[in-house]
Amino acid sequence: MAIIRPLRHGSSSRLRPLPRKFHLILIMILVSIFVVTIILTHGQKISYFFRPMWDHPPPPFIHIPHYYAENVSMDHLCHLHGWSLLPKPRRIFDAIIFSNELDLLEIRYGELLPYVTKFLILESKTTFTGIPKPLFFSLNRSRFAFAKKKIVHDVFSGEIATPGSNKDPFDLERKQRIAMDSLVSKSGISYGDIIIMSDTDEIPSANTLKILQWCDGVPPIMHLELKNYMYSFEFPVDYSSWRATAHIYAGPYISSYRHSRQTDYIFSDAGWHCSFCFRFITDFGFKMTGYSHADRVRRKKFLDQRRIQKLICEGDDLFDMLPEEYSFKELITKMGSIPRSSSAVHLPTFLIKNADKFRFLLPGGCLREPN
Repeated sequence: MAIIRPLRHGSSSRLRPLPRKFHLILIMILVSIFVVTIILTHGQKISYFFRPMWDHPPPPFIHIPHYYAENVSMDHLCHLHGWSLLPKPRRIFDAIIFSNELDLLEIRYGELLPYVTKFLILESKTTFTGIPKPLFFSLNRSRFAFAKKKIVHDVFSGEIATPGSNKDPFDLERKQRIAMDSLVSKSGISYGDIIIMSDTDEIPSANTLKILQWCDGVPPIMHLELKNYMYSFEFPVDYSSWRATAHIYAGPYISSYRHSRQTDYIFSDAGWHCSFCFRFITDFGFKMTGYSHADRVRRKKFLDQRRIQKLICEGDDLFDMLPEEYSFKELITKMGSIPRSSSAVHLPTFLIKNADKFRFLLPGGCLREPN
C-alpha cells in the first residue's frame, strides 16, 4: 500500500517563476516585432518625417520677377524685366509627353493656341510601369480639332513589363523623353525659337508665353515656377513646381528634351501644375498604377474607388504619405488636408470660359464621374 506523504511546510506544486533574464529577452522580442511591423506598415511615413535629418535641399533658384497686367504694352512689360522688345515675335513650340490627361490637354491647348506655332505631343503604347494602354489622344483626336493645324503627333512604342522583369519606371519615362527629341527635330523648329518642355498637367500661362515671344534678353534656359494644385483648382498647395522649362532653341544637343534641373534661373508665377486633376474616378487608379511612383501603392485598398473619392473631397493624400519637405517647419505646416480655396481668379482663361464643362476642376466640384 502506497504511503502518501503530506507536503512539507513551504513546498508548492506550482512551477518555479521564470528567471528575470528570460523576461527581458521576451520583452525585447515583442518590442522588435512591434518595431518591424511599424516600419513595414509606415516605413515611408517614418522616412519622410525624418527627411530633414538625412537629406538636403538643392541649391535655391534665382527668381526672375514676372511683371504682367492687362492693357499694359509689351514694350513696357519687357522694359520692366530689364529686357527690350523684339521687332517681331519668336515662334513657340510646346512639347509634351502624354498619357491620359484629356481634359487638361484641352485646357492647355485652349490657353496657348494663339501663341504657339506647333504643339508637339508624344504618347506611348504602355504606361511607365509597362502596362499596355490605349492611345488616348489618337482615339479622341476630334476633340482637338480646334488646334488641328498646329498639332504634331507621334507614338512611342513603350515596353511591356513581363513577370520578373523588374523594369524601372523611371528608365522607361526617360526613354520616352529621349524619343521626344526626334519629334522636335521633325517639327520644323529653328534656332532662336522657343521650346516649352513640360508634362501635360504643367500648363504655362498665356502671360508667360507673351513675354517669351516678345522680349529680347530672356535667359536661354529658364525653369517655369508653376502654382501647384492637387485634384482641382480648389486645392492649391504651393509654388514648388519647377520642372517645366523654356529654352531658346540652340540645336538638338544643347536643347535636348529633359524634365530635370537645367539652370538656376526660374521665371516666377508662370502658370499652373494641376496634379491628379481627372474627371473620371477610374483615371486616378490608372495613373496611380501607371506612373513612375507606382510603388507608392503599398496596399490594395489604395485603389478602392470609394476611398479615392473620399480623399479627393477632403484634400487628403492618395498614398497616405507625408509631404516631401526638407525642413521640419515646412513638413509640419503641410501635414494634414490641403486647405480649400474658394477663388477661381488667375486661372486658365479657357477653363473659366468653359466653366460648365470643367466644373469638376473648380471650387465645389470635388465629386467625380464613375466612368
